[in-house]
Amino acid sequence: MVVNLNHVIDQVVKDKGVEREILVEALESAVLSAANKKFRNTRDIEAHYNPEVGEVELFEFVVVVDEVQDSYKEIDIEEAREIDPDAECGDSLGMKMDSSGFSRIAAQTAKQVIVQKVREAEREGIYNEFSERIGELVNGIVRRYERGDIIIDLGRAEAVLPRREQIPRESYRQSDRVRAYIADVRMSPKGPQIILSRAHPQLVVELFKTEVPEISEGIVEIVSCSREPGSRAKIAVVSHDPDVDPVGACVGMRGSRVQNVVSELRSEKIDIVPWSPDMEETPDTDVTQSVVPEDVGHFVEDGRPAPEPSVEEDADEAITAPEGDSESEKAN
Repeated sequence: MVVNLNHVIDQVVKDKGVEREILVEALESAVLSAANKKFRNTRDIEAHYNPEVGEVELFEFVVVVDEVQDSYKEIDIEEAREIDPDAECGDSLGMKMDSSGFSRIAAQTAKQVIVQKVREAEREGIYNEFSERIGELVNGIVRRYERGDIIIDLGRAEAVLPRREQIPRESYRQSDRVRAYIADVRMSPKGPQIILSRAHPQLVVELFKTEVPEISEGIVEIVSCSREPGSRAKIAVVSHDPDVDPVGACVGMRGSRVQNVVSELRSEKIDIVPWSPDMEETPDTDVTQSVVPEDVGHFVEDGRPAPEPSVEEDADEAITAPEGDSESEKAN
């Protein structure tokens, strides 16, 4: 009894997410390989999947000649006309073969090819999916440590958080949840390699995008960002709407928005300053060069430094500067 392969293909497509065309091609290749092995490559054979009956059909092709010299690849014209009355010399005549008589070895070969094709298709699908997500945030679960690198389970695939991309003094245990930035995706002999980062400056930008609707809507833009991972970061923001304060939008009510980012970065200090064209013209004011221990503070509109909050002040007060004269915020 010939098994209807339509049910098998549908099940694999559903369970593995592999394209149907890839499976059909794998089946055809497997059966053709088994047939060539059985006949020692002495015949011209083609394999074609018939979706109506759910079977891979084999066809043997021979050339119509007046005098047969190779009985495996040629057929006498009189014999050919018994099969096809319109056959002429030089024609290629295809005859269906019995594909149900293959041995268990042929079936095993088909299984091996299908498994290989499915694995390749899964790897290709994972690579395509995550290569399009480079620059995004992703959530995962810590599985294990390998030579200082952290292996993180993302669901469909595993990713690596290299030691150099980890925040100093930040540690994780197995099953801890991690949010990281997809820095790169590479294809290796073992499959796609997804590189994550917790130290990348863009992580700060992406975190603010999730917390500040004005940024995701394009009203407020983070023009520049610099960072000392685990210590502090500074971002320069600008508003494309004169009615929206970019610094206030990033800080949020009583510092709620920026505090969420600070918590995700394990209390990394964040300075938020308004961007201006002068930052590009004057290198000394460029935010990418301004993250130094001495450059901590608030600024008012006339350029004079505002008084630092005392250590007794509440953390919310340290994030939010006095109303009306603040252009920069600092979060601890």
